Amino acid sequence: MALDYPLFPVGLVLAGRRCLVVGGGPVAARKVSALLSCGAVVTIVAPEVHEAIRALSDDGSIASISGPRLDVQVRPYRSGEASAYRLVVTATGIPSVDRAVAADADAAGIWVNSADDAANCTILLPAVHRDGSVTVSVATGGASPALATWLRRQIADLLGPGLGDLAVLLEQARQHIHANGGSTESIDWHALLDGPIPQLVRQGRLDEAREALRTAIGSATGSSR
Repeated sequence: MALDYPLFPVGLVLAGRRCLVVGGGPVAARKVSALLSCGAVVTIVAPEVHEAIRALSDDGSIASISGPRLDVQVRPYRSGEASAYRLVVTATGIPSVDRAVAADADAAGIWVNSADDAANCTILLPAVHRDGSVTVSVATGGASPALATWLRRQIADLLGPGLGDLAVLLEQARQHIHANGGSTESIDWHALLDGPIPQLVRQGRLDEAREALRTAIGSATGSSR
């Protein structure tokens, strides 16, 4: 069921913050993997978690964890425990359990995602494409996760590789301007991005892209560098 109002898009900073995933199947595993990739400290609670652990092992999520960031508790969900976390995801596939978890979280003011149940969510998880520090997300307000995934693929194909590298080059350029007492507001960044620099980055010609960026900024600021 789609939501009655549009979503307010945000980017959550979850690094080092405790998140709870209730459920031990493949859907829960995907949620855990996504949370771990953002640096969250994740607890899985489910009577059986074999499928989730196997999925996390297969995709390399467990092997990539640095530090004690994953706590697996093989037991049923305990009423009220959602209140101890910053973010809760419930994906048991048992409607009564998922509703109970969502109700606990909402009552405690904790953001909650109930898989495939927009009516019991206070936060929806979009389809995401990442390249370095760049994150592009697509949501349909719960109307169609399949459409969100399809749109994400279309956008990723259209944008191509190198967005992360491009973001690094632009960040370095902004830092250089600030270090020299300049203002980044004097640069027409949109015009720069409509020029050849993104294509150079997509082609892996980073040195040429960096030099083109320096030249363009120098012309805009009246500086040789």
